[in-house]
Amino acid sequence: MTVTFDPASYKDTTRAQWEEAAAAWHAWGPTLEEWLGEATELMLDTAGVGTGSRVLDVAAGAGGQTLAAARRVGPTGNVLATDISPAILRHAAAVAAAAGLTTVRTRELDGERLDVEPAAFDAVVSRLGLIYFPDRAGALAGQYRALRPGGRIAAVVYSTPDRNGFFSVPVSIIRRRAQLPPPAPGQPGPFSLGGPGVLEGELRAAGFRDVGSQVVPAPLRLPAAADCVRFERESFGALHQMLAGLAPDERADAWAEIGSELAAFEGPDGFEGPCELIVAWGVK
Repeated sequence: MTVTFDPASYKDTTRAQWEEAAAAWHAWGPTLEEWLGEATELMLDTAGVGTGSRVLDVAAGAGGQTLAAARRVGPTGNVLATDISPAILRHAAAVAAAAGLTTVRTRELDGERLDVEPAAFDAVVSRLGLIYFPDRAGALAGQYRALRPGGRIAAVVYSTPDRNGFFSVPVSIIRRRAQLPPPAPGQPGPFSLGGPGVLEGELRAAGFRDVGSQVVPAPLRLPAAADCVRFERESFGALHQMLAGLAPDERADAWAEIGSELAAFEGPDGFEGPCELIVAWGVK
């Protein structure tokens, strides 16, 4: 059976899933920052985010990296957090306000259509967002336009499925049970930019120079495999999209199998799910 990918429908579904998962993603914030913290700091370093920087955060989600950027830029800089989901941005705004970070603004924007002033930013960052854009070339073109000459871009993505068992195991189980075909080249998905040189090539094609990348080991550590299942079941919109065609009892069976398989990553010190991230960067 041939399945035609419809980017408009995909984005509508993505928005709806993140609207639903926003509260859970926010609630898992401490876990997210512990897990993604090292890659986030490298992203901000390579984007040149420092005192006074004007930063555009694309697909900001609940804003963990937004807050990290805001702390770096201080009172003389500013951070604009954008996302396709207004619900998740409300959490980002609330957390920023609670932290007293008055230089953070939020705006609902499609990452493929960045309606921002050209050349207005010193840095553009995106943490685990670019992988889900159907039109990555368009998204990167918009980010290029948003940067001033000499401005820097940096993004975090997953590497390959074999290095990310915490996520690839559920994906493969759900794909088999839902009889979903493998993603075609160029389609969005968690591992769509993880191959050697893929993200770097996309950055160069968008016009960025001095492109580089670094692999960051980022194991997901939790007390037990059941906690990983709960984390993903509550807040991973991509998995919910894949499960949408299954009946409720079939979804329950899929999650049971996922839990059983993820238990292989439990040890004496708890659950350690394999995860490997790539941070890539470039200059306008």
